[in-house]
Amino acid sequence: MKALEGIKILDFTHVQSGPTCTQLLGWFGADVIKVERPGVGDATRKQLVDVEGADSLYFTMLNHNKRSLTLNTKHETGKEVLERLIKVCDVLVENFAPGALDRMGFPWERVQEINPRMIMASVKGFGPGPYEDCKVYENVAQCAGGAASTTGFRDGPPLVTGAQIGDSGTGLHLCLGIVTALFQRERSGRGQRILAPMQDGVLNLCRVKLRDQQRLERGPLTEYSQYGEGVPFGEATPRAGNDSGGGQPGRILKCRGWESDPNAYTYFITQAAVWTQICEVIGKPEWKEDSDFATPQARLPRLNTVFEAIEQWTMTKTKFEIMDICNPLNIPVGPILSMKELAEEPSLRETGTVVEVDHPERGQYLTVGCPIKMSDSPVDVVRSPLLGEHTDEILCEVLGYDEQQIAGMREAGAV
Repeated sequence: MKALEGIKILDFTHVQSGPTCTQLLGWFGADVIKVERPGVGDATRKQLVDVEGADSLYFTMLNHNKRSLTLNTKHETGKEVLERLIKVCDVLVENFAPGALDRMGFPWERVQEINPRMIMASVKGFGPGPYEDCKVYENVAQCAGGAASTTGFRDGPPLVTGAQIGDSGTGLHLCLGIVTALFQRERSGRGQRILAPMQDGVLNLCRVKLRDQQRLERGPLTEYSQYGEGVPFGEATPRAGNDSGGGQPGRILKCRGWESDPNAYTYFITQAAVWTQICEVIGKPEWKEDSDFATPQARLPRLNTVFEAIEQWTMTKTKFEIMDICNPLNIPVGPILSMKELAEEPSLRETGTVVEVDHPERGQYLTVGCPIKMSDSPVDVVRSPLLGEHTDEILCEVLGYDEQQIAGMREAGAV
């Protein structure tokens, strides 16, 4: 038995933030019914298409373990079907533009009236406030949530990260809210409404930068590179390049082959507890006793000198050789792994973190598997559904319609 087996999810999500959430719920065993517009479906089905006539990877990689139901919610019969689905489902998840469900005739109050046990979970760009009606995409969320202003180098523009912390990050937050509400419902018997604004989710992931904003009010951020370079701090948390965010100085350094390989780099942290081991490894044993380098406080104004010396050593080794040397000594390092290297890493295949899936239109493709491993709720990654593939099945099995009724709905354009 899987963790969420028996839970029915009414999935009104599209693009990335909502589908990330509902895909996780599907991986945990929930029956996820993805509601799509007849003949159109999720917009990402036809975005960034790489195989003609097949759903895009953008869609397939976000919609595993779901069933697709096409439904025209502007049609009166379509509205009746939706009302019946609300009655029998446990959770409604949506990431429509603000007010879309209200205009459809199903505001929270109406949903609660139909099914008092229903949990209604929403992703929005912003929470209540001056921007709550604004439309938000991934990079907008990263900028409005504080990530971009603190990413990049201080002499350059703000940067967004390739990690989808706005969309997928908010989907993860929403999933946690849903399973928490399901747990509470077991005791209260009541459903509730959940809101996960993308701005809030990004800010939550940027908490160490909010920490630094408050520290900055009491003095310079001594572990930042600019402190050692004598560059004054402004009023806001600055961009810090590849400095570590945890208080232990760290940087990305070149490895052997960097001239031709854009990913021949390693992240190296000069953790105080292993400073003597670092000195031995990089050929600077005298630094162990040198008053300019022996203590973390003494090293702070000299971090450029420290990392230049470390880089002279890392440039003589591959990023994997550095791992082999440093890990047994507890020196924190990490190779910069490309998407190609991750896609080809056997251990990630063995754990189900990366999986190959067969699809009837596009053939075999590679995708991420469930990042959360549970001993009693194993995950099988099932391909994404074709548009409307399960419409008849859901109408019959979940709602009890017969073949003649379904045929009539299809003829009327309701499904």
